[in-house]
Amino acid sequence: MGSLNAAKVLECSISKISRMETGHVKARVRDIRELLDAYGLADEQRRNALLNLARNADQQDWWIDFSDVLSSLAQHYLSLESDAAWFCCFQPLVVPGLLQTEDYARAVISAGQIEETPEKVEKRVGIRMARQEILFRPNPVRLWVVLDEAVLRREVGGREVMRGQLKRLADAAVMPNITLQVLPYEVGAHAGIDGPFVLIGFPEREDPDVVFLENMTSSLYLENNEAVYRYKLAFDHIRAEALSPRRSEELIRKLAKEFV
Repeated sequence: MGSLNAAKVLECSISKISRMETGHVKARVRDIRELLDAYGLADEQRRNALLNLARNADQQDWWIDFSDVLSSLAQHYLSLESDAAWFCCFQPLVVPGLLQTEDYARAVISAGQIEETPEKVEKRVGIRMARQEILFRPNPVRLWVVLDEAVLRREVGGREVMRGQLKRLADAAVMPNITLQVLPYEVGAHAGIDGPFVLIGFPEREDPDVVFLENMTSSLYLENNEAVYRYKLAFDHIRAEALSPRRSEELIRKLAKEFV
C-alpha cells in the first residue's frame, strides 16, 4: 500500500502520511489500527506490538499537538528533555523554564514573542508548565541551576509576579533533586560571561552528553567531547564562585520580601 492509499484509508492528506513516516507527526493508535486492518495484518502479537508503540508515542510526545507554536528544533529539545537524567544550567538573564511560575512565564513569553497572538502565547505558557512534570515524576530529573543575581532583581511581569517567582525558586531550592545557586554581582567577570547554556545528560552511558545553546532565531546542539568538556569546566568554575545552595536560598527569600 502506497502513501496515496494510506491517505485514503485515514481520510487525510498525503503530506500527513509523509510527516508520520518521517516522525514529524505522531501516529495515533486509531490510525495505526485502521492501517493494520487495511494491510490485512491479522497476527495478534504483531498487531499488539505495533499498537503499543503508538500508545507509548502518545504518552511521550505530548508536544506534537503543539506543532503550530513549536518549531522542529523546539520539539527536538523537548524530546531530549523528556529523556534526560540531569541538567546543569547557567542562566544570566531569566529564570529557566523548568522553574518558572505561570505568570512569570507569560510575561517572558509575551516579551520575547512580540508577533504572537494571545492565544499562541497561552499555548506556549501551557507547554512550559507541562514541561515541569519531569521534576516531579517518580524518577525525577536532577537539576543544577546557577542564576546570575541579575535574574533575581530584574522585575519581570511586575512586583507581585516577581515575588511569586522568587518564592517558587526558594521552594525549589529545597527539593532533593534540585540544586540552586546564585552568582553574586561581586564576582565580576566569570566563566559564563558569554551567555547562558544548558548541559544535558542521559541515563544510558552510551548516550553522549549534550550542550544546548539558544538565541532569538536558532538553537545549537554540541556533542563533541571537546566542546562538552569546555562547558562542563565553565560550569564547574561558575558554581565554585557562586553562593552556596543554603546562602542562595536565603538571598532569594530575602529578595522576595522586597517585592511588595
